[in-house]
Amino acid sequence: MGQGLTRELIALRVARELRDGMVVNLGIGLPTLVSNFLPPAAEILLQAENGILGYGPIKDEDFDPDLINAGGQPVTLLPGASFFDSAASFAMIRGGHVDVAVLGGLEVSERGDLANWYLPDRGGGSIGGAMDLACGARRLIVAMTHTARGGRPRVRTQCEYPLTARAAVDLIVTDLAVIEVHSDGLVLTEVAPGIDPDYVQSQTEPALRRAPSLREMDL
Repeated sequence: MGQGLTRELIALRVARELRDGMVVNLGIGLPTLVSNFLPPAAEILLQAENGILGYGPIKDEDFDPDLINAGGQPVTLLPGASFFDSAASFAMIRGGHVDVAVLGGLEVSERGDLANWYLPDRGGGSIGGAMDLACGARRLIVAMTHTARGGRPRVRTQCEYPLTARAAVDLIVTDLAVIEVHSDGLVLTEVAPGIDPDYVQSQTEPALRRAPSLREMDL
């Protein structure tokens, strides 16, 4: 049995979902890594809630501390990048002008409900812009590990944590699998290299239907 994907490989797999011409928002945490795996020639506009459109990979050295994404990470700017206030940024999100949002997740239900802002065990959390992104983006991808520490499934029949949005998730990408969310349940479309579909099901609370085209991820 394989070990599943690293955080970087989860981000790489998510990046494969993005197409030229898309406006994309990357949530705090694992999703921000997606910016590092976009092809250099890709014409994908990354949007951040703090007011940037057209940024590129995260920059670890020789960075400008004023050029940061919504998670406070320094980023590069691409030609034609623009800046604006948070009101304009959220007008873009709420107005349906963001094609894809990629968010992290604590739990996703079989209906596509998302819980990603409050962890009761830690007694805190902030919903931030996640609610607006989950409801405002045309497509929502959740990137997360398949289970929490201790093996607790994150893909649930029903979320137990406070919800961010109801029936909003379209695609789940984890260290074990890619799962599509449909109105009648969850469909397993890809498994990570070396991972058996039966193992994915054993780590998932609701039943998964296997797509006729079920395959191993191409990374």
